[in-house]
Amino acid sequence: MPSRRPVVDSRFESNVPGLYIIGDLAGAPVVKLAMEQGFDVARTIAARTDARATEPGAWDVIVAGSGAAGLNAALELQERGLRVLVLEKNRVANTIEDFPEGKWVYAEPDTIPPKGKLWLDGASKEDLLARWHEIIRANGLDVRTGEGLAGVKRESGGHFRVSTSTGQVHLARHVILATGQRGNPRKLGVAGEERENVYHRLYSPRHYRDEDILVVGGGNSAVEAALTLSEQNRVTLSYRGAELSRVFRDNRRKLELAVAAGRFQLLLNSRVLSFGERTYHVNTPNGNENRAYQHAFVLIGAELPTGFLRSLGVRLENEWTGNPWVAAALCAMALGGIAVFGGQSNAQGLAGPQGLAGLALVLVSVGGLIVCGLRGSRWAWLAVSFLLSYSIYGIKQAPGYEFWPYKGWGAKALTFFERPWSFWYSVLYTLVMTVFGLQALRRWGLSRKDRFQVWRYASLLGFQWTFFFLIPEFLFQTLVRYQWLPQALAADPSFTNNAWRSYGLVYAWPLFFYTFLDAPHQIWVVWGVVLTFVLIPVLALFHGKRYCSWICGCGGLAETLGDRWRHLAPKGNASIRAEWMNTAVLVAAVAATGLLLAQDAVHLLRKPALLGKEWYHLIADVWLVGILPVTLYPFFGGKVWCRYWCPLAKLMQVFSSFFTRFRASRFAIHANDKCIGCGECSRNCQVGIDVMNFALKQDELNNFNSSCIGCGICVTVCPMDVLSFRAAPPAPLVQISVR
Repeated sequence: MPSRRPVVDSRFESNVPGLYIIGDLAGAPVVKLAMEQGFDVARTIAARTDARATEPGAWDVIVAGSGAAGLNAALELQERGLRVLVLEKNRVANTIEDFPEGKWVYAEPDTIPPKGKLWLDGASKEDLLARWHEIIRANGLDVRTGEGLAGVKRESGGHFRVSTSTGQVHLARHVILATGQRGNPRKLGVAGEERENVYHRLYSPRHYRDEDILVVGGGNSAVEAALTLSEQNRVTLSYRGAELSRVFRDNRRKLELAVAAGRFQLLLNSRVLSFGERTYHVNTPNGNENRAYQHAFVLIGAELPTGFLRSLGVRLENEWTGNPWVAAALCAMALGGIAVFGGQSNAQGLAGPQGLAGLALVLVSVGGLIVCGLRGSRWAWLAVSFLLSYSIYGIKQAPGYEFWPYKGWGAKALTFFERPWSFWYSVLYTLVMTVFGLQALRRWGLSRKDRFQVWRYASLLGFQWTFFFLIPEFLFQTLVRYQWLPQALAADPSFTNNAWRSYGLVYAWPLFFYTFLDAPHQIWVVWGVVLTFVLIPVLALFHGKRYCSWICGCGGLAETLGDRWRHLAPKGNASIRAEWMNTAVLVAAVAATGLLLAQDAVHLLRKPALLGKEWYHLIADVWLVGILPVTLYPFFGGKVWCRYWCPLAKLMQVFSSFFTRFRASRFAIHANDKCIGCGECSRNCQVGIDVMNFALKQDELNNFNSSCIGCGICVTVCPMDVLSFRAAPPAPLVQISVR
């Protein structure tokens, strides 16, 4: 991810008990949602039995930051009778204060009413700030500007000792961090950047007149600053990239007009090397140059205060903490203990010393991993996740073919009520999908009143229960037992004795690799051809790869169990380039299937065909679809298999991309011009697409330029209603206005 957020729970409490994080630091994309977080965390703290401080002179709550989240939290806490102090290192609502003069502050999303005592409606920044200052005065809220947070230390009694930039020390029962990220501007790190005429914010652009001004940056803030400053000055905009790819379309249009009119100069592929008193040194495609300037504005974004957060003991998302070698050793010890225990698992051996020693080794090793995990070791949790996934899928093999250390006894040990582990695996899979699916349904569908997500999760659970559990495990046998089949099928053992093939009713080849293999009845062959080469292409034509997020059981587990970790999906060009692997798996599936189909005609192909089948089963059907992706769910999101290895997902992308290229596809995500660049769409994409980049440029997102699976979460999370699956209607050829 571009930046990691602090880890907080559903109540916005960090791993440090009593320390809460809200607002921009916690991912609130707009003012209204930041206010909502402040209101909710205030309600949470006020409801605690230990809400009030017990130390003399201590505050009940100290709020660091006086933005929308911090002020709303403080006002609500004070309303509920708690003693609150607000610390602010700059000015009240400093982020909004830094907006350009007259900038409009939106009150999106329109469907959510504002919560708390802080006022919010669409207004200019000046009107909004005036109302907020009035509310602070009317409520007598203690806000101390110019006194920023310097350190927070949790005392043994549960209170916090809070030190400030002015040297003051305060005690508090709870601390709320609402400091945001924009107070930590990113810097170039070049000589002279600390000079008085080099700024990292633009306060009053109208103050500058008839000057040579340098603006550094390629985002909307830099472009808007350059456009405003160019009205009265000679401006140069320097950006290190070859194009301004993350700029609103309207800003790009204004920029192109300004450059064409000669209002300012755009320097792409340039890098500022140093700042002198009146000149700056810059590297351009034409070489190094010295250019004159009176003022420079370095507007290249902000950085998360990771060092400060770590000093407080706050964990960040996706940090690989702990010792990997200790975790690996404990994992190996656990597997060794299982081997000893399993070899002695008969009634007499279990009572002997070897069986008990093996069991003790398992308990000590797993207990050690859990303790390390609770102490913050992410490697330990990875080992625990691997042990669970490896055991589930290693035992699922045919009796006698289980993986070590379960070989020869694992399948038998997990056979209950004359049902093998493969059956109980299906039960477990369906129950896990149901429990976590209902949670995801509530999170994305019911709580947001999003009918699209309600239907999507209902579809996933419906297909899982019907086609991936009830039919293959119960209904198929019922049809055979009561002869509810055509006579020809009921009397044919190649059909009646292969209930497992009913998974192929929905699982298309090559995801269901055995569709055309191992002497299938002709009805399965015909259906397999229709499903794979007729229905799947038609589905891809109208819905792209939405099969992955609406129908597939593999994708279903990712969308339910894996949903809670969707934000950890790898982002960036390197992770996208790694998607070549599903092409390799598709090629392997084609080759292995071709060899198996041709082995009867060409005797020399029999041995390589069987070897290919064995290896494809081991690598693709066990490790890539089972052990590895489920192990990695909590660390890289749920779509590891679907994104990197699934051959059917790749086949659907080939179909959908083909239709898109020839303008036949009906699947795409479109964007209007309201994107504010909050990044929530990209953050929540399970297949790592930089959705925000498409939205900023209002480019169509489809399966020709991305691996989108059509889950629609990016549409759901957008606070500005920017994204949709339907294109905006074309503008009328003739516009009539009535005056």
